[in-house]
Amino acid sequence: MGRSSSAVHSSSMAMAEKICCYCAVLMALMLVLSCCESSEEEFVGGVQGRMAMKKTCEEIYVVREGETLQSISEKCADPFIVEENPHIHDPDDVFPGLVIKITPLNNR
Repeated sequence: MGRSSSAVHSSSMAMAEKICCYCAVLMALMLVLSCCESSEEEFVGGVQGRMAMKKTCEEIYVVREGETLQSISEKCADPFIVEENPHIHDPDDVFPGLVIKITPLNNR
């Protein structure tokens, strides 16, 4: 009877270890999948955000109050505003109403 009890205990421990390993693998898989998960709302929001970025800057841009060449460059994705606008002699001398040419990087 001692042997049979020992065999049952041994097989129970082996089964418990297998279950523990399967649970660990399942938890790791759930963790990995949760990191990669993106909802449909996030995807749609990202697409709409990129579309809005494309619509904000026309080829001819009129500077607004409080804008700088740096802020316009970031907003319109054009790091070469000064080079493309020879009428801008001083990048710090930007004023509302100034007309500049914009060429976003994705249009080059």
